Amino acid sequence: MDDHKTIDELCINTIRTLSVDAVQKANSGHPGMPMGAAPMAYALWTKFLKFNPEDPSWANRDRFILSAGHGSMLLYSLLYLTGYDLSIDDLKNFRQLDSKTAGHPEYHLCPGVETTTGPLGQGFANGVGFAVAQKYLSARYNRPGFDIFDYNIYAICSDGDLMEGISSEAASVAGHLKLGNLIYLYDDNHISIEGNTEIAFTEDVKMRFEGFGWQVIEVKDGNDIEEISGALLSALNEKEKPSIIKIRTYIAYGSPNKVNTAGAHGSPLGAEEVRLTKINLGFDPEKFFYVPDEAKKHFEAAGKAGAKKESVWKKLFEDYKTAHPELAGEYENLMKGIFPESLNKAFPVFEPKDGQIATRSASGKTINAIAPLLPVMIGGSADLEPSTDTFMKGFESFQAGNYSGRNLHFGVREHSMGAILNGITLTFPMIAYGATFLIFSEYMRAPIRLAAIMGIRPVYVFTHDSIALGEDGTTHQPVEQLISLRSIPNLTVIRPADANETSQAWRVALQIKSGPVALILTRQKLPVLDQSKYASAVNLEKGAYILKDCEKKPEIILIASGSEVHTAISAQEELKKRKINSRVVSMPSWELFEKQDKDYKEKVLPAKVRKRISIEAGSTLGWHKYISDEGIAIGIDEFGKSAPAEELMKEYGFTVDNAVEAALKLLK
Repeated sequence: MDDHKTIDELCINTIRTLSVDAVQKANSGHPGMPMGAAPMAYALWTKFLKFNPEDPSWANRDRFILSAGHGSMLLYSLLYLTGYDLSIDDLKNFRQLDSKTAGHPEYHLCPGVETTTGPLGQGFANGVGFAVAQKYLSARYNRPGFDIFDYNIYAICSDGDLMEGISSEAASVAGHLKLGNLIYLYDDNHISIEGNTEIAFTEDVKMRFEGFGWQVIEVKDGNDIEEISGALLSALNEKEKPSIIKIRTYIAYGSPNKVNTAGAHGSPLGAEEVRLTKINLGFDPEKFFYVPDEAKKHFEAAGKAGAKKESVWKKLFEDYKTAHPELAGEYENLMKGIFPESLNKAFPVFEPKDGQIATRSASGKTINAIAPLLPVMIGGSADLEPSTDTFMKGFESFQAGNYSGRNLHFGVREHSMGAILNGITLTFPMIAYGATFLIFSEYMRAPIRLAAIMGIRPVYVFTHDSIALGEDGTTHQPVEQLISLRSIPNLTVIRPADANETSQAWRVALQIKSGPVALILTRQKLPVLDQSKYASAVNLEKGAYILKDCEKKPEIILIASGSEVHTAISAQEELKKRKINSRVVSMPSWELFEKQDKDYKEKVLPAKVRKRISIEAGSTLGWHKYISDEGIAIGIDEFGKSAPAEELMKEYGFTVDNAVEAALKLLK
């Protein structure tokens, strides 16, 4: 084993040198964290973590999250060494174009990466979502003698993760829910980019997490494998509290000159320091990406042990299918994306006789219509359920001691709600949704973006969608939020016009598999469009459609979304009295419309009809793509005011008279 006294030491230093070489070759990255955290990662992966490199998606595997995603070479080294589909060339291509080994771990890009991390605190909160999902799956499917889902969630987090406010939000949720399946290793190395953490981070972390209801275990020497293993065993034995193991480490451990310095945080060590480090760690300084045979065999043995565990689990599941065929069949169908046939008929259809209905209320009715048919659908609100109408009636709340509940209560914690939803959604076949006011989507920006990057499908229910919120005033009235969300690639934004479009929006949301969906809903009541007089709301799936056409070729097209579709319809009627032919296009989703072929787009918005008006109670930014340089965008490009909704809509021009006046102006 070269100059190493034990196989443990050899393996740990192999992780360190691989990480150092990859960062140096890329001339970019964070070598210090993998060097300092290598012992804790080694102990976890070889002695405790349940995984199978041959089947990275095994349902009962433990989940490992590198919340400190800047230390990605730590994870890539472990994945390569334990036998995942990752080659030494992949390590050599660290941070290069089209490589599996991106600068920060990316879900779907690299096998074994459970979630995309990098923005600090996000992985920490994702873990809480993973833990919630595990608790729910075990409550629904486990039966005496059949612990089908008994896995744990592990993460390595950093000082930076704990500084970010999202970690406090998520830790509070986890402590309240008593998520004993959550075990975090805190890489307490006292170094951040600007230097020693004492310049900004002097809180008592132990007291903080104990206050959140966590078990806190301290390890004074980050190189002591036995102490770390004992701490992990204690964490596993604690079933009523999440655990965080505070491990004192030294960034860039093994580097003679850069250990415990900020210079090792985000920059390569440098060729000479790499040479000195390898000598210090007992490795040949002339060998690069060197993996001793003994180390590779030892790591691969851990992976093979996991394969045996999965084999035992598969036998257990086969017996489970015999003992509990209905539950097993339900789970297998959901994993295949097969929903009950009755689901398509469950989406409610509304009639004008039902009276005016706010789209938030229509969403609530839809949720309650489909929830009984989707047993893995779970969701809630950031303390706003009475306003967002997202409670699944007939189902209990998800709480400590009742993990079979399906209604989540995130508290006033939008940021962690978004990241927790990501963790739940990454646990197949779970379907997760979360609700708040549209204005507070701002607090969720980071996890929404990460969901879009990962191509996963949490559903966001954003209500109180415009200045029609009214008296709550400027601070609560969204203006720029719609275009802000639309600017996120791979996020589908849907703003339905009435109750039927809302029902269809949920249907479409469940069909989308490749990215998150944001439903933008009204507080105010809206008429239900008579589908015998107007085009069917089923057309919402196309993003935009001709809701009401004229008898002859249109002279002008009125395009609107949400509540303003009704303004466009009334304006069309007024224009007809003036013998002006107009078309009304309902456009609930730009993203869905852009997926249609050219012929369909031309049918809805013919190029020859250049006179167009868009009506939407939000920023006009972006609408000129659809109304051309000759059109008029009726919107709001300033902040609102505190006043009754009707007065505000009139004040800012969202009236039939203003729409007609704009049309007449264009036609002159």
